[in-house]
Amino acid sequence: MTAPALDIRRIHRRGQLVLIAGQALAGIGMGGTFSAGALLVTQVSGSEALSGMAATGTTVGAALAAIPLARLARRSGRSVSLATGALVAAAGAAVGTLASVLGNLPLLIAGLVLVGTGTAVNLQSRFAATDLSEPGTRGRDLAFVVWATTVGAVLGPNLIGPGDTLGQAIGLPPLTGPFLFTIVAQVAAAAIYFLLLRPDPLRLAERLAREAPAGDAGVAIPGADRNGVVTGFIALGLSHATMVSIMSMTPVHLVNHGATLVIVGLTISLHVAGMFALSPVFGWLSDRVGREAVIALGQGVLLASLVLVFLGGDHTDIVMVALVLLGLGWSAATVSASALVAESADPLRRTVIQGRADLTMSAAGAVGGALAGPALAALAYEGLALLAVLLVATVLIAVAYRSARRSGRTA
Repeated sequence: MTAPALDIRRIHRRGQLVLIAGQALAGIGMGGTFSAGALLVTQVSGSEALSGMAATGTTVGAALAAIPLARLARRSGRSVSLATGALVAAAGAAVGTLASVLGNLPLLIAGLVLVGTGTAVNLQSRFAATDLSEPGTRGRDLAFVVWATTVGAVLGPNLIGPGDTLGQAIGLPPLTGPFLFTIVAQVAAAAIYFLLLRPDPLRLAERLAREAPAGDAGVAIPGADRNGVVTGFIALGLSHATMVSIMSMTPVHLVNHGATLVIVGLTISLHVAGMFALSPVFGWLSDRVGREAVIALGQGVLLASLVLVFLGGDHTDIVMVALVLLGLGWSAATVSASALVAESADPLRRTVIQGRADLTMSAAGAVGGALAGPALAALAYEGLALLAVLLVATVLIAVAYRSARRSGRTA
């Protein structure tokens, strides 16, 4: 093994640790904000049907930020792009706090849109983890950064209660306090990305690709596979729409059935644990048994979750189990589909394609969140789950089509 190869591996490991630290910090703020957002929108607007605007706002923000952050990464590197996105998210939390004080719904939605930039940072981080990946470890490397969000995101929803207490103690309206945690956590994450993600992994990977063959550099340079990219886009978008539509309406559903904020926070924490805690397992599986197989596995788990919601939505304990499965299904699909996009993208257009993948994912989530509120009002929680089954079926059809095409080529 050459010295340059050893250096690349060391730099890659160090970059992974920086990304993990940033993701953990950002997750603290994002988890609390997402959980309190639907309740705060309902409180400010006075309308349950508008509660889905919280998830819509954050996912629209993630969608709007995806391409600009990808272009910024290509121009200035990952560290600048990730730090900038985290600071925008912190500014959004400040705007949301002001909006709550003023009781201004449009300003609150605008703040949530800016907070959604933090999700775009989260999404780009998983691709940043693959910039210097070796052959056969792309799924695992990506998954470990996704896993890092567990620490903060599980803690975040449980800070709704303490955050609310802190906020009211300093004169803020109810449910506003969690935004304070978002501000502090995102600023800290920005500092970590900007100061410690050096040398920049994307710039180093691009330099290695220009200067030496992939084998000499120790870095895998994937070839272009348009069908793989399309399948990955479909799986990312529709799996995310399924998750957002159910998750965003769960706090409202539980509160309407008499659950306390503590129960709401615990339920969302368990869901988020499902989203991230086992992601390394799914990453390893996707490296070993294939991306399509793990995407299909994720859809099966999502379907099980939706069946539980449909059959037992009136029971808090069943809803908790369903939300854990919802997170696990999302994790399996997202990790494997992201790895599929990363390895299928044209290396000369990698950041652009990754940005479009994030845009697709966030836009689908925005639509899911926007439609979830009216669907909850019209069809109840169980009816919302039944509609989401159609999204799962579409992903399974796309995966089956790709598998059939690949089998046809090798026949």
